[in-house]
Amino acid sequence: MVLNNKPNFSIGKIEKVMIVSFFVNILLVIMKVVVGILGSSGALIADGIHSFSDLVTDVIAIIGNNFAKRPADSEHPFGHGKTEYITSLIIGIIIMLVGFTLINEMMKSQVTNPSKIVIIISFVTIVTKLLLALFLVNKGKKYDNSILIASGKESTTDVLSSIIVMFSAIAMQFTDKYTFLQYSDKIAGIIVGVFIINVGFGIVKKNISMTTGEQVTDEEYLTKINDIIINNDDVTGVEKLVILKYGPYYKLEGDVIFKNNILLNEAHDKIDIIESKIKEYDERITYITIHMSPNIEENEIQ
Repeated sequence: MVLNNKPNFSIGKIEKVMIVSFFVNILLVIMKVVVGILGSSGALIADGIHSFSDLVTDVIAIIGNNFAKRPADSEHPFGHGKTEYITSLIIGIIIMLVGFTLINEMMKSQVTNPSKIVIIISFVTIVTKLLLALFLVNKGKKYDNSILIASGKESTTDVLSSIIVMFSAIAMQFTDKYTFLQYSDKIAGIIVGVFIINVGFGIVKKNISMTTGEQVTDEEYLTKINDIIINNDDVTGVEKLVILKYGPYYKLEGDVIFKNNILLNEAHDKIDIIESKIKEYDERITYITIHMSPNIEENEIQ
C-alpha cells in the first residue's frame, strides 16, 4: 500500500464488477454445456457446471453485498458488514458441493470420444476465464473486497479445469493408437472436481477466520494510521491500535496518550479532529473508539 494515497473504496463499483462477471459466466455456461453435449464430452459438461457455480455464486455475492451495505441499527451497532464473510462462506460451501457432485457423476458416466470442436471451445474459455479471473482478483484487491477475491479465485480454477479438459480432448483423438487414452475425458472431469473442492475449502477456511473477528495486520497501513494520530498537538503517543474488519467497514479501537495538562473538553475536541483525519484517509473506518490515557512519564518527572 502506498502511504501517500488514500485507499480506494466503492460499493457501487463492486456491484458493477459482479454484474460483468455474471454475464460472462452466463455465456460460458451455455457455450460449454451445449458444445459438451453436441461434442460428447463429459469433461466439458462438467466444466460448464463449474462455470454455472460461478454464476450462482455471483448472484449470492450481489445479494450478500447489498446486505453488507445496510446501515447500523439497534441490534447491529457496527452495521451488517460481516454479511460479506457469511456470503463468501456460502460461496465456498457451494463450490465444494459442486466438486463432489461432479466427481460422482464422472465416475458413473460412460466412456465417450469427444469431437475436435471441444478443443476449440476449451481454448476460447481458457482465454476468457483467465481475463475474468485477473479482472476480479485485481478489483477485489483494489476495493479490499473478499467476495470479489473469492469469485476471482474460483474463476482461476475454471481456467485450470478448462486447460485439463482441452488436453483430455486432444488425448482422446489418439485412442485408436493408444486405447488407454479413452479414459482421458473421464479422468479430466474427476480432476476438475478435485480442483473445485480445493478452492471451495480454501474460501471456507479463510472466511471462518474473518467471521470470528479478524484484524488488519498490514504494518505499513497501521503505521500510517498511527502517524495520523501522533501528528496532533497534545498527543504524545499511542498505546494500543486495533482495526477490526466488518466486511466493507472497519472499526478502530485505540488508546491515545495525551499531555497531562490538557483539559477534558480540549482532549475531546482533539479526538474529534483525529477521527476526522482518519476517516478522511480511509472511509472504510466507519466506527472509531479512542480512549484518552495520561502521560505516565510526565507524572514521574513531576
